[in-house]
Amino acid sequence: MTNISKEDYLRVIYKGIEETGVVNPTMVAVHLNISNAAVTDMIKKLKREKYVSYNPYKGIQLLQKGKMEAIRLVRRHRIWETFLYQIVGIPWYEIDEEAENLEHSSSDNLIDHLERLLNYPEFDPHGHPIPKKDGKIPRQKKCFPLDQIKIGNSGIIQKVNDHSKEFLFYLFNSGLLIGKKIKVMDKRNFDGSIIISVDNKELVLSDKISKNIFVEKIK
Repeated sequence: MTNISKEDYLRVIYKGIEETGVVNPTMVAVHLNISNAAVTDMIKKLKREKYVSYNPYKGIQLLQKGKMEAIRLVRRHRIWETFLYQIVGIPWYEIDEEAENLEHSSSDNLIDHLERLLNYPEFDPHGHPIPKKDGKIPRQKKCFPLDQIKIGNSGIIQKVNDHSKEFLFYLFNSGLLIGKKIKVMDKRNFDGSIIISVDNKELVLSDKISKNIFVEKIK
């Protein structure tokens, strides 16, 4: 990624906190594909401008100013993703990158109009909540990483946390989409992989894949 802006950092930090609860500089560097030194410099700048706080033990935290700005940016990104997926018809494994290109040049007024056109969606195509104009976050159903679902139990896919094109393309080709019902058939302790049933076929998923798919438990 080139020309990384303050906004990119804030959105990545918000997303990391949303997914794991704790974000450190190394995680930001990996996500943005930049050096730890570059992240350290930007974190210092964001601290001076009262966007974030940083403690080696607690990680990077968004202050009120940073949280509100991050929510505004995440709202833009996820509304663009939804528009590109629902209206333009771009596959869900390509919309993240396209949304990143569009979000920086979009006014809040345009985003409001897109939201209205989409009939005020609450979740993006990857299953993550779209912040409202007033900053409120839609409540999500309680869900768990697929690797935590017991053998014999079933669930409905509610969201995925890895938005890389390769990961989403694999899920797309495997039929593992939002809203799909799956059942855990078996687990392999030696490598952490699991065997699931979806659409009357069985798939073997690696530990990395199953940790990034979140499902709502069903009986």
